[in-house]
Amino acid sequence: MKKIKVIGGGLAGPEAALQAASAGCEVHLYEMRPTRSTEAHQTSDFAELVCSNSLKSESENSAPWLLKQEMRRANSFLLQDADATAVPAGHALAVDRELFSQRVAARIDALAGSGPGTITVHREEVTALDENSADTLTILASGPLTSKALTQDLQRLTGADHLAFYDSISPIVDATTIDMEKVYFAARWDKGTADYINCPFTKEEYETFLDALITAENVEAKDWEKFPVDGTANKLQYFEGCLPIEETARRGRDTLRFGPMKPAGLTDPKTGRWPYACVQLRQENLRADSYNLVGFQNHLKYGEQARVLRLIPGLENAKFLRYGQIHRNTYIHAPSLLTETLQLKQHPNILIAGQLSGVEGYTESIASGLLAGRYAAQLAQGHTPQPAPRLSANGSLTHYITHAEQKKFTPANITFDLLPPLEEELRKKIRDKKERHKLQCDRALEAWNNWLA
Repeated sequence: MKKIKVIGGGLAGPEAALQAASAGCEVHLYEMRPTRSTEAHQTSDFAELVCSNSLKSESENSAPWLLKQEMRRANSFLLQDADATAVPAGHALAVDRELFSQRVAARIDALAGSGPGTITVHREEVTALDENSADTLTILASGPLTSKALTQDLQRLTGADHLAFYDSISPIVDATTIDMEKVYFAARWDKGTADYINCPFTKEEYETFLDALITAENVEAKDWEKFPVDGTANKLQYFEGCLPIEETARRGRDTLRFGPMKPAGLTDPKTGRWPYACVQLRQENLRADSYNLVGFQNHLKYGEQARVLRLIPGLENAKFLRYGQIHRNTYIHAPSLLTETLQLKQHPNILIAGQLSGVEGYTESIASGLLAGRYAAQLAQGHTPQPAPRLSANGSLTHYITHAEQKKFTPANITFDLLPPLEEELRKKIRDKKERHKLQCDRALEAWNNWLA
């Protein structure tokens, strides 16, 4: 039986390693931190959540809920740890990121040893891929900030240029410095428990905040953040699903009010009405001593962030434990390079998982690691892996990255748009969108259960 080499200790890598080891494979997990860090990581921990601490909605029959339900049925180890370290977040699954990483590390440590069913951890940088190894399969899950040397070797194998977009880190505020007299707890549309702190704006406060935000000074882009476009100039290439707030604000005076500062469904108990605009704060850890500003990734200088963000009602005297950032993420052109079992078409001994493959989001990255670990285990044992079913959320996400229109390929979160639509007769019969989504979820879970069996 072949050994399995997993490169990357983020989210996809540990999940892939644990899946393969649980299937009886000998796994070697490589992580370059702390020997060499990245521009975004703050620790050398496995499964460090660099951006927010949310794994998205747990609302029944939503697309993120469906993806997680499938993962739970497939015994996702990292999702088990996420559930065990959950913090109050309304209808979303958010975690205490330190405890989450600790649990993942403990799982990996518990399998230390040699031979089938073990994981050996190597704290060293991998700079080259062995596509012709006779006794080893490789899962590359090195993430959006893959080192330069490894990126160059991957480019040698694929013969294709990488694309890039920019991912985010939201600011985190010390909970004791929030003026609780000016804010209120609520969940949007009263879904789930009222776990979010809401900072309500009047029209005048919003206009003042907007003017300050638009005129604030940006951080000068570093060389590592820039990416060659068309082989000529270096330029910023933001991902539309993760724009910095100042960029969003420049698109129109009301754009933020219909985006990250959307007040709909957030009734202020003091007025009985929705505010003109609203900033939501999400609990960061189980101690509830810090909160992150939802959707407030930005590319402003730290001093400018402090000045602008203290114009948010309730944060006038806020102490920021971490400021927001935007950083470059790279991913391969999956439609031309990957099979539906996440193998490189030209080098099937190498599988790609996580954000490097073109999925976007924590849960999606763990999901691709789950699939890659299972596929690699089957390959290592001499079997031909069967792709996840197209009707499932996992299968649809993989189908998208491997079959998207090549000229328009961009990273994707899980949405119902990726799942096959209901039959035309059902679509005509059922007008209610929620009922349609429930039928899609039921169909997906049935297909997923059959695949697992």
